[in-house]
Amino acid sequence: MVSRSYSNLLDLASGDSPSFGREKKRFPRVATVPGLLSEVDDDNCNSVGSDAPSSVSPERMIIVGNQLPLRAHRNTDDGEWCFSWDEDSLLLQLKDGLGEDVEVIYVGCLKEEIAPNEQDDVAQTLLETFKCVPAFLPPELFTKFYHGFCKQHLWPLFHYMLPLSPDLGGRFDRSLWQAYVSVNKIFADKVMEVISPDDDYVWVHDYHLMVLPTFLRKRFNRVKLGFFLHSPFPSSEIYRTLPVRDELLRALLNSDLIGFHTFDYARHFLSCCSRMLGLSYQSKRGYIGLEYYGRTVSIKILPVGIHIGQLQSVLNLPETEAKVAELRDQFRGQTVMLGVDDMDIFKGISLKLLALEQLLTQHPQNRGEVVLVQIANPARGRGRDVQEVQSETYATVKRINDTFGRPGYDPVVLIDSSLQFYERIAYYVIADCCLVTAVRDGMNLIPYEYIICRQGNEKLDETLGLDPTAPKKSMLVVSEFIGCSPSLSGAIRVNPWNIDAVAEAMDSALILSEAEKQLRHEKHYRYVSTHDVGYWARSFLQDLERACGDHLRRKCWGIGFGLGFRVIALDPNFRKLSVEHIVSAYKRTKNRAILLDYDGTMMTTGSLSTTPNAEAVAILNNLCRDPKNVVFLVSGKDRKTLTEWFSCCEKLGIAAEHGYFIRPNHDADWETCVSVPDFDWKQIAEPVMKLYTETTDGSAIETKESALVWNYLYADPDFGFCQAKELLDHLESVLANEPVSVKSGQHIVEVKPQGVNKGLVAEHLLMTMQQKGMLPDFVLCIGDDRSDEDMFEVIMRARFGPSLSPVAEVFACTVGQKPSKAKYYVEDRTEILRMLQALANASEQAAKTSAPATSQRVIIDRE
Repeated sequence: MVSRSYSNLLDLASGDSPSFGREKKRFPRVATVPGLLSEVDDDNCNSVGSDAPSSVSPERMIIVGNQLPLRAHRNTDDGEWCFSWDEDSLLLQLKDGLGEDVEVIYVGCLKEEIAPNEQDDVAQTLLETFKCVPAFLPPELFTKFYHGFCKQHLWPLFHYMLPLSPDLGGRFDRSLWQAYVSVNKIFADKVMEVISPDDDYVWVHDYHLMVLPTFLRKRFNRVKLGFFLHSPFPSSEIYRTLPVRDELLRALLNSDLIGFHTFDYARHFLSCCSRMLGLSYQSKRGYIGLEYYGRTVSIKILPVGIHIGQLQSVLNLPETEAKVAELRDQFRGQTVMLGVDDMDIFKGISLKLLALEQLLTQHPQNRGEVVLVQIANPARGRGRDVQEVQSETYATVKRINDTFGRPGYDPVVLIDSSLQFYERIAYYVIADCCLVTAVRDGMNLIPYEYIICRQGNEKLDETLGLDPTAPKKSMLVVSEFIGCSPSLSGAIRVNPWNIDAVAEAMDSALILSEAEKQLRHEKHYRYVSTHDVGYWARSFLQDLERACGDHLRRKCWGIGFGLGFRVIALDPNFRKLSVEHIVSAYKRTKNRAILLDYDGTMMTTGSLSTTPNAEAVAILNNLCRDPKNVVFLVSGKDRKTLTEWFSCCEKLGIAAEHGYFIRPNHDADWETCVSVPDFDWKQIAEPVMKLYTETTDGSAIETKESALVWNYLYADPDFGFCQAKELLDHLESVLANEPVSVKSGQHIVEVKPQGVNKGLVAEHLLMTMQQKGMLPDFVLCIGDDRSDEDMFEVIMRARFGPSLSPVAEVFACTVGQKPSKAKYYVEDRTEILRMLQALANASEQAAKTSAPATSQRVIIDRE
């Protein structure tokens, strides 16, 4: 049986006929209809896995990027397309880290437009020769997708540029977003054509394909999926301006592993998930993870490296040696500073030029001695901003050369024509200092390439007249706003906006001692040579394997529509509590213990009012009327409030302040579960809490008879969480000798007497029923947060003790899918009320059924 992907294209390409008897056919193109969002909700996309393990290699990686790592050109003789590997492509280079036993399939677009009548033949050729699956996009759709949404919306925003006016990136255009989604759907279709979902790993690259994980997860719930963002991820204040912010976040969270170059980018992403989706993250044993509907989405922080082997092979070329000799003669007796940047608004070329102008003004001795060679690569985007950068650059270069130049000397050498790779390498080799002044850049590998090239080789040392045994030297001046900056601790870091500071950094790089330059180069070379692109890819794959390790063990199913789709993944023993199942058990039993948490379980979620509504009170009263039931409501609220709220529930047992106070029914007196001699500790804890309340806007102190609670529900999420951690440490320190426990909960920090928890209520209820000869044969316990786990633990442990009937049916149930000691869950408060209503209806029905029988027995006795 073959995989349930569209067809096993690799078998077709290799000439092996599939075993299901179909005739071998050519590789089909997927139909592409631009701008249609109806594809998002595909009725045929039911979640499936494969019928059996695929017959292909067990180690296979499908790498998905906007562009395939290929070069293409037409043969002048016969007009046929010719293809070759693009050695500069990162997607090709990362294969070095995956191992020879890992088969790699590429999915992406070609840089050249292929005519529709040629697409089938080209696709077949690429699959057979390069194991590449091309996604052919209609020109209009590609323009809206790439030059529209990607370059007009995402790219500027991720580089901290807000569309404050129509000239700055343009207003949000819904049609461009639809094109973006449609293209991601086309890419998903292409992946589905070759994937064996039980075996293959999928690695998606960069911001062009941020919603692709949703389409793949929807089709294959257990797909092993990693995503790496090569651009910056902006702070929440910037990102939250994007109208489709939630859709993109939720799409990324359908990955198993999300990679970023720096901690700052990861921190911004986690902050957005916290502020916009209400998700919190945890760090365990060095790994950061987000809990998302039972799945743990891992976060990877690792800057990409360069392909050192490729650089060294180019360094060994005779063309490189000849170019180095030419540049040596051209710049003899001068100090060369080098800049290599794309001609776009974020690379800071003009800021670099202004700093050079400042340097030559303030340090006249450098005139005639210092040359800045600025290589300006063509911009990847297009538009008026690119033209403005070009105009400003040309004007500044002309002004500097006119002011400080003289015959035979131009302070700035601007190269805006395309260079061969070996030519660029030659400039690296002869440059005394490399300048990167980008105002925002995801990674920028120019400094890494420069370091390796400055290490050189014996032939180049001979060309430059250097001693091959002498230590090499280099200098870097880098912007603090680029991704590689944290890893280059020996570089001079600058704020590119501060022209004076950049000019002084240039001067410092020029006058630094030779020994210092050697030490810094050695440090950088050691890092760059050990953290190459292979190391990066290998590390990512290892973490992806770890993140997907429990896929087959967990139960998965999808919920939600469109880009709101997500997968719920649960432990096989953790299952949803169905109304039919619990009602059936309820009807069979005679002594029932029912424990219900109030806060967050019975009250309306998200409401400012925590008062119980009439529906909930009526259901509780109906359950309490059944003589077979003992019902307890457990809450963190004070007893006075609970007494007022539930005064009409005469038979309802209530536990206040998390079990410190207990009352079995309305007519009984309140009892305390724990003996507390005094509450003098409040005089120590309350002033500390007041200090944090004054400094944390939106926080408040709730004073109870037995406890003090600091609540930061309405504070800034990040600041409140930070303050809560500080408060927890502070309170634990000042209350170390007091008989209290300090606990953190959902948006709270609580101080209460030692031993007080909701588990006491469960123990008290079971013991009381046992003493009355009502050995419980049915136990239902529902709660929603960490404090309820104590109740779950008690009743689950009681199954093996004398306090329950040997045939007791125990239902420990949490609200929502999350790690818990409970064995069951329900989705939300609405489901809880529906379930409790069903139990109350069963009691009423049983009462009505038994009433005629009782009347009949009375009549017979009278006769």
